[in-house]
Amino acid sequence: MRRTLAAVLTSATLLLGLAACGSDDSDAASGAASDTLKVGVSPVPHGEILKYISDNLASAEGLKLDIVEFNDYIQPNVALQEKQLDANYFQHIPYLNEEVAAKGYKFTPLKPVHIEPLGLYSKKVKSLSEVPDGGVVGIPNDPSNSGRALNLLAANGLLTLKDGAGVKATEKDITANPKNLKFKALEAAQLPRSLEDTAVSVINGNYAIETGLKPATDALALEKGEGNPYANLLVVRTGDESDERIVKLEKLLHSPEVKKFITDKYQGSVLPAF
Repeated sequence: MRRTLAAVLTSATLLLGLAACGSDDSDAASGAASDTLKVGVSPVPHGEILKYISDNLASAEGLKLDIVEFNDYIQPNVALQEKQLDANYFQHIPYLNEEVAAKGYKFTPLKPVHIEPLGLYSKKVKSLSEVPDGGVVGIPNDPSNSGRALNLLAANGLLTLKDGAGVKATEKDITANPKNLKFKALEAAQLPRSLEDTAVSVINGNYAIETGLKPATDALALEKGEGNPYANLLVVRTGDESDERIVKLEKLLHSPEVKKFITDKYQGSVLPAF
């Protein structure tokens, strides 16, 4: 009797196991999770834009988004390279080019979505004319954004750059510094916290917004949107551009609804780039 019972239990266990395997195979075959796209983002505004799409537009396209937030500019590309993500949405072309050159990533950028104007902020002065001689200026420490910061300072008369320095400008390209400004390079995410220690800091739009600053009204100076090369966009591993899920998300990111969402929500602190 014991042997018979044991045999019955063993048979039942095997049948359950096969049924479970059959269920998994069926789910996989039916593509139950195939429409889910895992995207790495900066929380603001990228994560907010994708959440709007997820809540309001994605289901009509048969798309599901798994939004993964990062608080730095390094890990989203690492995670994409290691296939922990299907795409990321946090960076602009100059930064991507810098990362590809340094680390050999095989990534492809898609179409520009939005611009977060870089801004000059201060808790010490109320206008750029008040920036003191020898004042400390906080700037991002990654090459693409530090060059961008120097160009913003030059555009507002605080220094002069060598002709043609462009997006790759460094402190070596400064040809005039009438206020004898001193530069303090920090990780971009740390710059809002630097305002207690600097005369003025150049802060990326996403980090400004995250810390309660309103670029359109709080910045002493702000980048212009027209002709701006720093538009943020979706980035994928090269070869994945035609992935149906990527194509669907690209369509939604460039929809009239998303353009209106960006314009209405951010009131000039984030600008549509399409």
